[in-house]
Amino acid sequence: MTTQTVNKEEKGGFFANLKFPSAYTILFGLIAVVALLTWIVPAGQYDRVMNESLGKEVPITGTYHAVEGNPQGIVDVLLAPIDGFYDHNSYEAAAIDVSLFILIIGGFLGLVTKTGAIDAGIERVTARLDGREELMIPILMALFAAGGTIYGMAEESLPFYTLLVPVMLAARFDPVVAAATVLLGAGIGTLGSTINPFATVIAANAAGIPFTDGIGLRIAILVVGWLICVAYVMRYAKMVRADKTTSIVYDKYEENQAHFLGNKSSEMLEFTTTRKIILALFAVSFGVMIYGVSVAGWWMAEISAMFLGATIIIGIIARMSEEEFTTSFIDGARDLLGVALIIGIARGIVVIMDRGMITDTILNSAEHAVTGLSSVVFINVMYWLEILLSFLVPSSSGLAVLTMPIMSPLADFAGVGRELVVTAYQSASGVVNLVTPTSAVVMGGLAIARVPYVRWVKWVAPLLGILIVLTMVMLSVGAML
Repeated sequence: MTTQTVNKEEKGGFFANLKFPSAYTILFGLIAVVALLTWIVPAGQYDRVMNESLGKEVPITGTYHAVEGNPQGIVDVLLAPIDGFYDHNSYEAAAIDVSLFILIIGGFLGLVTKTGAIDAGIERVTARLDGREELMIPILMALFAAGGTIYGMAEESLPFYTLLVPVMLAARFDPVVAAATVLLGAGIGTLGSTINPFATVIAANAAGIPFTDGIGLRIAILVVGWLICVAYVMRYAKMVRADKTTSIVYDKYEENQAHFLGNKSSEMLEFTTTRKIILALFAVSFGVMIYGVSVAGWWMAEISAMFLGATIIIGIIARMSEEEFTTSFIDGARDLLGVALIIGIARGIVVIMDRGMITDTILNSAEHAVTGLSSVVFINVMYWLEILLSFLVPSSSGLAVLTMPIMSPLADFAGVGRELVVTAYQSASGVVNLVTPTSAVVMGGLAIARVPYVRWVKWVAPLLGILIVLTMVMLSVGAML
């Protein structure tokens, strides 16, 4: 080793050993920061009235008033991640149901993986796509986008990370491609929601307009945004397949190969009749989940029960012993335990903000910021305010119920259609929910794919810039028409 090399290593040694905090530390740090803000930001509230069609209380514009503060201390900060699992407010459900769903889906996936059906299926798919693996990306992103625009696919997407990472690794891509296919696919669908009942329909209802108003502009955002996202992901995927060292997680290459593909041998698994039946039931289970959420009105409890039943049926078909069944299920649930914890911690941020009585104060500041602006300036300022609020309220339905009753009446004075305010809200919520650390879907999905949060943000930042510019241009055009 030369003296020059030694000196170079000595200079970079300290920084080379520095590591960015984990998702858990980032989220806990944000809880502490928000708790500090409750000592600085004045406390206040809007009066609220029950919206019968929404079944939720909504704030009334012009009724904001100061209230006695409730600054959050050290004990509150420590309780926030715990309360985040079961605490709820007027516009957002508790997180415990999502966390339990994650554990059950982990057990389901662990058991199915134990049968070898998934690995055998992956091997057949990659063999047939030899040389054309990148075609999976636009097809899958189209399916996820359909789920996003139709019913706001979010927590339901989490199981697909576990499925797609091994597929993408076998196709010589990396975990980032898998995470992007799911997160950007479903995300662009939600950003360009058309009939999504948890975003567009709720927001339009709260704004007092039919949800079909403005659907043409939202379809345009959806289609153009999807094309941009697909091009962005495919460009990176082709680069990684040509040279694996260009992957932003290349330093974890061996670790990821061992974790996701460690049980593979050099010989292809036999695709037996039993494995084919199990794989068919596996696919049917996800089809039933999508039907239940989009048509039958299911939520996490019903979905979890369905996957639990599917797990038992597959275990019987695979002729597993009781010990092998329970061990496989528990091991699978254990693999996703960290994801379940992240969901509660992320919700703790909202818990602190609401209990500190500063949520409505921030909303009131936004109300004053858009008053008296021209139509084009109004809709763009509105868009950026919704981006800010989306970081604080990652739930799309929660943000709609919180902001639309306040913001939509202001559009009348600016000469802007209320449907444009709805589009601005859902586009802002959609773009933020591709990166926000307060979203259980973002942090949970990246944790499953083993993609560090900071690297994801750096990788996706240029795409976010493009999507933001696209949305602002389309909103401006809509305001001028």
